[in-house]
Amino acid sequence: FKSAKGDYEVRIRGLLQGDGRFFLDGAPDGTNDTFLLRTARPTIEGSLGKLVGFRFTPEFAGDSASIVDAYADLRLDPAYTLRVGKFTSPVGLERLQSSAALADVERALPSELAPNRDIGVQLQGEVADSRVAYAIGIFNGTVDGRDAVTSNPDDEFEYAGRVFFEPFRNDASAWSGLGFGIGASIGDKQGSGNNFLPRYRTPGQLQFFGYRSAVLADGRHSRFSPQGHYYRNGFGLQAEYIVSRQEVSVAGVRDELSHEAWQATASYVLTGEDASYRGVTKPSQPFNPGEGGWGAFELVGRYGVLEIDDDAYPLFADPNASARKAESWTVGLNWYLNSNLKLVLNYLQTSLDGGAVAGADREDEKAVFTRLQVAF
Repeated sequence: FKSAKGDYEVRIRGLLQGDGRFFLDGAPDGTNDTFLLRTARPTIEGSLGKLVGFRFTPEFAGDSASIVDAYADLRLDPAYTLRVGKFTSPVGLERLQSSAALADVERALPSELAPNRDIGVQLQGEVADSRVAYAIGIFNGTVDGRDAVTSNPDDEFEYAGRVFFEPFRNDASAWSGLGFGIGASIGDKQGSGNNFLPRYRTPGQLQFFGYRSAVLADGRHSRFSPQGHYYRNGFGLQAEYIVSRQEVSVAGVRDELSHEAWQATASYVLTGEDASYRGVTKPSQPFNPGEGGWGAFELVGRYGVLEIDDDAYPLFADPNASARKAESWTVGLNWYLNSNLKLVLNYLQTSLDGGAVAGADREDEKAVFTRLQVAF
């Protein structure tokens, strides 16, 4: 819906993701193969005049409804936009990527260390003919890999920022799809439990690390993440590294623990369309067997590692329950039937160091994930 002059506009979008998840080996007792509704998100977004933009996205998948995005933009200039509300913190490369555009069913291991959505205010923009994008903000703060809670329970704040360069973005050259940058955050956290200390999951969404219940987040928490991507015709490569440092304490003993992760994802579109950070946006021949159209096909491979600080054991984490390292790889096939419909098939395998009785290695986690995605 748009006004005659185009200053006022309301757009309605939607994202629906239905998964099938089947574990072949390594799943703990009580983990069942299942079909599930992973995402059910209607979105209302638009403009209220030339200066104000907005977005509101609830989530209806899961046991209860929640709000994913709820923010307003004050668009002073392409180089200076002020965003206020709940949105993704500007740190992780894959965290900032739309769920609809992911190369695999679930995000890679570095996203377990990056903050997800937080509540705050952010200054953002693009300069140098859109070759440089930046964002810097102040937020309530959230644990690694998760959304912020609805309030600020420890009365502390987190500062986050990111700068990303695409130096050849406007050039018709082989390097036009190159982008690289750095995201970071810093703040204090004070408290215990899931609102203050993280639990890390494999790409199969099974927890492999958690702190002991008596451990406190007790001081400075910082993250640092160099990142980049390269796209050329049907080829895509995305990589990032992140380290998360958190001061913790238990029974009068304090330490700063550093957990780190990295990943690389390569993709290739078999049917000739261009790869991009937004995925394959439009197949050149949408699915229509009667006219020879079969959509677009994309092969994907990913490898990633997440390592826990050795000093976490045995005081801050139980070596008989929490693994020291997760090493994961995924291969997949994406089928874009048209601009709105996507089918995904992934095989995931994760090796874990430790985490079993007497500190033995847990069994390798092997799974097949499928997804049907409708986006408009």
